[in-house]
Amino acid sequence: MSKPIFIVGFMGSGKTTWGKKLAKALDRTFIDLDEVLVQRIGMTIPRYFSLHGEEDFRKLESQVLKEHNLQDTLISTGGGTPCFYDNMDWLLTHGTAVYLKHSPKSLWARLNASDVAKRPALKGLTGNELLEFITEKLAERSPFYEQSQIQVDQIHTSIGDLTQQLNKLD
Repeated sequence: MSKPIFIVGFMGSGKTTWGKKLAKALDRTFIDLDEVLVQRIGMTIPRYFSLHGEEDFRKLESQVLKEHNLQDTLISTGGGTPCFYDNMDWLLTHGTAVYLKHSPKSLWARLNASDVAKRPALKGLTGNELLEFITEKLAERSPFYEQSQIQVDQIHTSIGDLTQQLNKLD
C-alpha cells in the first residue's frame, strides 16, 4: 500500500487534469476533492459559498479531506485547501504533496480561457483586476504550497518526468 499523493496549487494550475493523468500512470485511484464536496453538499461550490460563506466551506473541506481512505490514491485538492486550518501539515504528514507551480501571468492566461463563473473566489473578475487578484492571492498562498515535498514548474515538466519522480518515492 502506498501513501497518498496530493496535488496542490492555485486554481487553474491543472490539478484535476494532471491528477487524472498521474493517477492512471501510477495505477492509483483518482479523487477530486472538489467533486467529492459537490456530491456531499448537493450543490455547486459557488452556490454553497453564497449560501453559507467561505468559513463553513473551508471547515467542511478540511473534514472531508481527512475522512477518506487514502491508500493508493492521488487526490486533487482545491486551490485553497492547503491554506486553511492544519491542512498542509496534515497533507505532508499523511502523504506526498506535489505543487504545480505557475507564474501569475500563466495562471491569468489559463483562467481567462476558463469559465470564471465556476470559481467563486474570482467573483467575475477580468483583465487587469483578475491579474492583480491572482498576484495577491498567489503571494498569500505560496508559503503553503511551497512546503510541498515536490514542486513542479508545470509548464516545463512533462507527466512522464513527474511520474518518474513520484515512482522514486515508493
